[in-house]
Amino acid sequence: MLEYVKTILLKVSFDKMLFEKELRKAFKVLVKEEIEQLKQWCYNQFSGVYLIILNRVFLKHQF
Repeated sequence: MLEYVKTILLKVSFDKMLFEKELRKAFKVLVKEEIEQLKQWCYNQFSGVYLIILNRVFLKHQF
């Protein structure tokens, strides 16, 4: 599922609202270890564009 989520995020990364919506949905289908991997990947890929969204979403869903 992690690779699927990454693919979706790449495809919707042109729109910040869609990106945030899909990122939030990822927490429903991924296990804790996958979420940690997704977090690292997201910050590497999108921190230049969506840092505020990443911080908001990942801080809300801390374990």
